[in-house]
Amino acid sequence: MTIAFTFPGQGSQAVGMGKALADAFGAARDVFAEVDEALSQKLSRLMWEGPEGDLTLTENAQPALMAVSMAIVRVLEREGGFVLARRCSHVAGHSLGEYSALAAAGAFSLSDAARLLKARGQAMQRAVPVGLGAMAALLGAEIAQAEALCKEASTATEIAAVANDNAPGQVVISGHKAAIERAAELVKAHGIKRAMMLPVSAPFHSPLMAPAAREMEETLARTTIDAPSLPVISNVSVMPVVEPDEIRRLLVEQVTGRVRWRETIEKLPSLGVTRAVEAGAGKVLTGMAKRITKDVEPLSLETPDEIEAFLKSV
Repeated sequence: MTIAFTFPGQGSQAVGMGKALADAFGAARDVFAEVDEALSQKLSRLMWEGPEGDLTLTENAQPALMAVSMAIVRVLEREGGFVLARRCSHVAGHSLGEYSALAAAGAFSLSDAARLLKARGQAMQRAVPVGLGAMAALLGAEIAQAEALCKEASTATEIAAVANDNAPGQVVISGHKAAIERAAELVKAHGIKRAMMLPVSAPFHSPLMAPAAREMEETLARTTIDAPSLPVISNVSVMPVVEPDEIRRLLVEQVTGRVRWRETIEKLPSLGVTRAVEAGAGKVLTGMAKRITKDVEPLSLETPDEIEAFLKSV
């Protein structure tokens, strides 16, 4: 059995996340305390008590989701003796989850990962005035249909682009609000079931995020990135990367680029992976993996019971 660990992205956050881990494990408490200190913010209180509106703000949701993922990794390593560098072949993360994957592989310190994600969230929010951008989930859409739809809905000044290729029948598009609304009206003509506008505050993973990409380029240039202890599969290239300068470049590209998650999971069997373990809040990636391939066994780790059962199984 060859294991890859995967790490979830935005949308998986919920008030109360990580509380059971902190109650059960000292290693988890240490992670949340370190993140709070790095951000000079009681993020853990916001995660456990809310309000939900504040937790959903991208500058809070991004480091919060990473903190839960890293709490699980630290519990596995320190209290279960399961060290990712020795027991896994690859890691990958969905959007912000790529930062969690890099932290889990030792490319970033935990504190740097928290600060980077806070900065990433703030840069993304600043990039586009509220109300100018939008995102929509296309239900029953294959990638070629979504690309054709975006092409028809875009104009010289208003862009619709594929943001997330998540799984068969689940594609997310992003861009100017007017272009995304046009795309939503055109879905039936492209053989797509329907479009669902998403309650997001900015058009993530679209060309409109270029100002945020420039900010992250500067921020990442000031951040130490070590060679990860195991390869990280890039959202942008769908290739395993280990070289720090390449990691830095791909993280900048990722701000405006497509999250190629379906291709990432499809690639795992060719890398010898037989089990994909999702470490973090929710079970979104596990659900996607079931739809993407039958050749990899998906598993989710979020609760103390799930962690203890996993440690017994390996």
